[in-house]
Amino acid sequence: MSLKLADAETGDISDIVNTELYPIHDSGHVQLRTLIEHARAELAEDGCCLLKNFLRPQVLEQARQEGQALSGKTFYSVRKVNAYFTEDDPSLPQDDPRRTFMERTSGFVTRDMIAPDAIIHRLYVSPMMKRFIGACLDEPEIFEYADPFAGLVINVMPEGTEQPWHFDTNEFIVSMMTQKPEAGGRFEYAPMIRSRSQENLGAVGKVVRGEDRSRVQELELNPGDLQIFKGRFSVHRVTRVEGTIERNTAIFAYSEKPGIIGRAQRTKQLYGRLSEAHLQAERNLVRSDQLLD
Repeated sequence: MSLKLADAETGDISDIVNTELYPIHDSGHVQLRTLIEHARAELAEDGCCLLKNFLRPQVLEQARQEGQALSGKTFYSVRKVNAYFTEDDPSLPQDDPRRTFMERTSGFVTRDMIAPDAIIHRLYVSPMMKRFIGACLDEPEIFEYADPFAGLVINVMPEGTEQPWHFDTNEFIVSMMTQKPEAGGRFEYAPMIRSRSQENLGAVGKVVRGEDRSRVQELELNPGDLQIFKGRFSVHRVTRVEGTIERNTAIFAYSEKPGIIGRAQRTKQLYGRLSEAHLQAERNLVRSDQLLD
């Protein structure tokens, strides 16, 4: 199937979004208002909203193929990290979560490698999409990341890889699985375990060390489902992937503020390289908060 290119001005994505379930093309639709109210309630309750079958069934295979075709460009990293992607600090107590290091074996394809007419890129840049996501988050406006790598990425997880417990750098994350593995690769999270003003280090430490599962929830994800998640405040992980089929997920990074670029250290860890934009951002840091990571 060959889809038309996105209109440069309107970013119309009604040919790929399941508008029968999600009429995001019609801002006055009663069903859309109900969806937005439901999403807000879920996000307020536990920081997570799952919109199942967001993509039209007939485009699922194209989205899968586009992602799989890029998997050879993945940068893989295998390293020990804590939930904040910071260096070890021996001056901290041993039970501080910043002292708990876990093996991270995952990979990413960055935005600069994704074609503008790819399904996930069309979704990411569409004003229609941004209006809908912003409304679900009860934000007057949201912005694409200014980061040339991290604004839109494909997380590629072959057999044996995993993402340990961590927080995201941006306030919220939007993601969509494009290929499901045979087994494993489960998404787990501890909802809203920290806030802008409170790190809640004790509770985070118990989760990342596996001492407290009472806070942990698991989300069943399938290709074409859209997830809105407050990963800045909910520590989360993806368990080890099993089988020969990769777990591929598009990650759409938006922010409440314009101009957000990832920190150089974390960018180098995740993507293996830096751009001039990252170096400049270190000199003129624009962040939405002052949390540890």
